Amino acid sequence: MDSPIALLGGRPWAIILPVFHLIRRLLPQNIQLWLNQISCLLSISLCASVIRIVPSGFPASGNGLWYTSPGTRWAKDLLPIGNGHLAAMLVGGTTQESIQLNIESLWSGGPFQDSTYNGGNNLRSQRIQLAEATHRIRQNIFSSPSGTIQNIAEIMTPAGAYGSYAGAGYILVTMNASGPVSDYTRWLDLDAAVQRTTWSQKGTRFVRESFCSHPLQACVQFINTTASTLPTLTYAYSVAAETGLPLPNVTCFDSSTLRVRNVIFKPGMLYEFLVRVEAPGGEVSCTANGGSSLNNATLTVTGASEAWVTWFGDTDYDMAAGDFTSNFSFQGPDPHNNLIDLMSSMHASTDSYTAVLNTHISDYKSLMDRFSISLGQTPDFKLPTDQIVASYQSHIGNPYLEWLLFNYGRYLLVSSARGTLPANLQGKWADAQVNAWGSDSNVNIQMNYWFAEMTNLDVTNSLFNYFENTWVPRGRYTAEVLYNVSHGWVTHNEIFGHTGMKLLGNSAQWANYPESNAWMMIHVWDHLDYTNDVQWWRRQGWPLLKGAASFHLEKLVEDLYFNDSTLVTVPCNSPEQTPITFGCAHSQQLIWQLFNAVEKGFVAAGDSDIEFLDAVRTSRERMDMGLRIGRWGQLQEWKVDMDQPTDTHRHLSHLIGLYPGYAITSYSPSLQGGLIVDGTFMNYTKEQILKATEISLIHRGNGTGPDADAGWEKVWRAAAWAQLGNGTEFYKELTYAIERNFAQNLFSLYTYGSTIFQIDANLGYPAAVLNALIQAPDVASMNIPLEVTLLPALPPNWQSGSVRGARIRGGITLDLSWKRGKLDMAKFTVDSDVAGRVRDVNVNYARRVVGRFRSNPGTVKNIRF
Repeated sequence: MDSPIALLGGRPWAIILPVFHLIRRLLPQNIQLWLNQISCLLSISLCASVIRIVPSGFPASGNGLWYTSPGTRWAKDLLPIGNGHLAAMLVGGTTQESIQLNIESLWSGGPFQDSTYNGGNNLRSQRIQLAEATHRIRQNIFSSPSGTIQNIAEIMTPAGAYGSYAGAGYILVTMNASGPVSDYTRWLDLDAAVQRTTWSQKGTRFVRESFCSHPLQACVQFINTTASTLPTLTYAYSVAAETGLPLPNVTCFDSSTLRVRNVIFKPGMLYEFLVRVEAPGGEVSCTANGGSSLNNATLTVTGASEAWVTWFGDTDYDMAAGDFTSNFSFQGPDPHNNLIDLMSSMHASTDSYTAVLNTHISDYKSLMDRFSISLGQTPDFKLPTDQIVASYQSHIGNPYLEWLLFNYGRYLLVSSARGTLPANLQGKWADAQVNAWGSDSNVNIQMNYWFAEMTNLDVTNSLFNYFENTWVPRGRYTAEVLYNVSHGWVTHNEIFGHTGMKLLGNSAQWANYPESNAWMMIHVWDHLDYTNDVQWWRRQGWPLLKGAASFHLEKLVEDLYFNDSTLVTVPCNSPEQTPITFGCAHSQQLIWQLFNAVEKGFVAAGDSDIEFLDAVRTSRERMDMGLRIGRWGQLQEWKVDMDQPTDTHRHLSHLIGLYPGYAITSYSPSLQGGLIVDGTFMNYTKEQILKATEISLIHRGNGTGPDADAGWEKVWRAAAWAQLGNGTEFYKELTYAIERNFAQNLFSLYTYGSTIFQIDANLGYPAAVLNALIQAPDVASMNIPLEVTLLPALPPNWQSGSVRGARIRGGITLDLSWKRGKLDMAKFTVDSDVAGRVRDVNVNYARRVVGRFRSNPGTVKNIRF
């Protein structure tokens, strides 16, 4: 059939139409959609895309991702589900469905693979030798004209069997149906945490639903049809597509359950799945397939009107066995009995799929519905998500996609953080036996939780348990042996308590990072500051924080390079930068904030160790604050002025005090000022510090440089620009990240066009967005008023919107709304119990104070414009 263009003569329109499309792409999204309708008159193909609508059952809110074809690429197409303990990636197939599986604790490496594994530590007998080596290193740094040295390999150790988070194989579902597939759609419902696939074959409609239930600690996939019975279904387990996994042992546990047993590596961690199928009105059978050294089996369903498969999985990893008493074995019991108990408990409580689904949705919504956000978006019910992503342009933006990414970040954290272990570098989703950076659970996870407290997500329990059980026990040993420090703990990372400093060539740039504990203590302090949960603070939070502070209290030394009597860290690397030096700004700012948290949390802890508190106060007063303005106006990354204006390094390490910290943002000349620069006393103003910070941020570039092109570095830059109150640069960086680093399934990719998934950009994204709408940064003392700033970096594209249920420091809930780019109202509600932690609060908008109140229990403060 001829198109309208051909019927109109063709040649002039061949010129006019491309120009029309070019102009249209430069316009705001809502105008683009309106013009799409008009352009239907000119292009049948475009008109077809406009009139396409979302599938029946897609959330009316628009809060979901949808597609018109199955996925093929793991990192770019497949859709994730999870409950924190288990996770899965879904292709969305029809007659053949592949479910890629994960168990949160399934790691290669560690003591399971190598009995000599010791967390990358030296022997206790080497303590004196290491202390002498460290002393030489410090002397060499202080005596060097540049204040730097080339390596510190003599105090580093090989990583050993460090290992990696791994995939756990596939469940393969086959349906004996034929004929062409039509009306295909798959989608992920972010309002319910359910993935659905629908299609038709030979006039029969099929619906498949998948989710992972936190209450049941299991995942479920359901299928039904408009026909009286389903075609024959088979369920099997395979590792063929999971690179590196040994062949499994698959047997019939009973007539409707597969038992899968395997190890991640030989030797290595054991894992097991129980895969059970229910088929009301039909028959389920299990067939063993012999003929090899390993068993295999398949489940078959016939004559059923509907069917669902439930899988339970676990390993023999035990986080509580990562201490001296257990010889740091992390060895737990065989998982089989636990899986039997889970499966029995589920089937004792209900045999109804609907009840299982409703329980899951209710649990999920109980967390998610405490908070909501609107960016003035208009849901796009006409274009599939992949087309929305493909048409997205930086600087121009699309409030609907930006809102969707915010909600997706919350979904991913809820789906990956409520297990035994925290969300790692890929949440809980990983393919193959080895993944990039091991999907490490190291300091990268700091970004994963930036927004958790502020959006009222109670998902940090596993994070703090992880610190307590995997970092602290062996971290005490590392502090004593490597650093000759007798109090506290340190870490340098993963689930087997790898607390040593990894030697891999000249790896100090990324391994020499004993301040990682100070960075992670931001989350520990914030949990108290947002919730006022004093009982938790005394039981877990304070011991963690006190231990980290004790380590740094003993490790700081006097600066013998400038001889200015200040205390500095040495040797130090600004994270992933090559200079090995002293007084790195990142380190100094973090430790100063850590010492402040000690003083602020001391009374709530009920601690009587006044000697410790006094020592912290004394050292804090002597510390170099990590805040110096350099020769080209920048905030120095190192105490020695060696920053280069062309350095576009991915990390913003020396700006940690801007965001997510506060050493820059809440800078006080009376508390942090006063230093000697080239023999001259200096006392910077806050304006000078912020201007130097801005200069550094400008020169750091947009997150695409010779060293990396990651999504997380762009998101961090967006949050930093928001903290400086620059809505233009905030939105430019945020939209650039979306255009360049987010795949069509909205996973964040490490570099443009790559297939390496890193979740920290997905989870850092909501924090960056919130930082443009609400800021309430920490302060050095509880006697300093909390400064809340509303809409500090609102971009023009978000003309109207609202936030409901946001949490800020002091146990305060905040609701706000804005219209036509102006604040409309704000409501502050203080919790009924603040555990005596009452503080003054100033509310700022448009560079002026618009309200003040004291956070007495139950206080409500309304501000209207």
